[in-house]
Amino acid sequence: MSDEAGALSDTDRLLKLKSLRAKIRFLYEAHTSFRMGMAGFDLATVLFFLFTTFLPPSGWILWIDYVLGFLLLTDMLARGWVARNRRRFFLSVWTLADVVVILSMLAPIFTSDYAFLRVLRAMRLLRSYALLRNLRRGNRWVAERGEMMLAVVNLVVFVFVVSAFVYVTQIGRNDRILSYIDAMYFTVTTLTTTGFGDITLVGTHGRLMSVVIMLLGVGLFLKFAQSLFRPNKAHVECPACGLSRHDFDAIHCKHCGGVIHIDDKPSD
Repeated sequence: MSDEAGALSDTDRLLKLKSLRAKIRFLYEAHTSFRMGMAGFDLATVLFFLFTTFLPPSGWILWIDYVLGFLLLTDMLARGWVARNRRRFFLSVWTLADVVVILSMLAPIFTSDYAFLRVLRAMRLLRSYALLRNLRRGNRWVAERGEMMLAVVNLVVFVFVVSAFVYVTQIGRNDRILSYIDAMYFTVTTLTTTGFGDITLVGTHGRLMSVVIMLLGVGLFLKFAQSLFRPNKAHVECPACGLSRHDFDAIHCKHCGGVIHIDDKPSD
């Protein structure tokens, strides 16, 4: 079936649904064009937050924050309304991260644009995992390089989210951390075990945070390096022995010789 026929089929199925809730649920769960559009929106917000994190506060950034904040709030409420298990949806880590981001973007309406509120938007990077999952389903090139891209996402999310946490907890207490750049510099030098020593975290909590960054960061960095040199594999479980990593052109399992079926293109 062609892409156009598939889009028409999605539209026909959408029109046949009676209730508004059923229509919205279909958009989020099954409408290919809508899902890809939401993936593009997620990507745009992540890139915007990454870019503006390094910029000083200004009026145009504040207004874009308000618009994006209301759009994210609408999206979250719509997904919660059509969720099959609302309690699990609203208590999930992804939803809680969205709540933090939305509050950090809309709070300046009632207070002032504190710097740490803008830094908390780094939590939006957690949506990168949902974005990557959607892209792997709809793009063979991404699917074949899924492990490497996941390693990159893990490392980038770790650096930005931890840097935000370092900044929020150390600003005003540590005279060596005066900006988000200082926090990111400390995070990167710590996770790579370079440790120049010109910036250190103060207090017992700061030392414990440094230990966590080193332990987790080194593992993520090694995982990223490993993904660069290890061949890409298809994740299809062999029905006979359970081996789940195979070459993309494999017909037989290299462990037991059983027949395996690897799709030529990713599922929708």
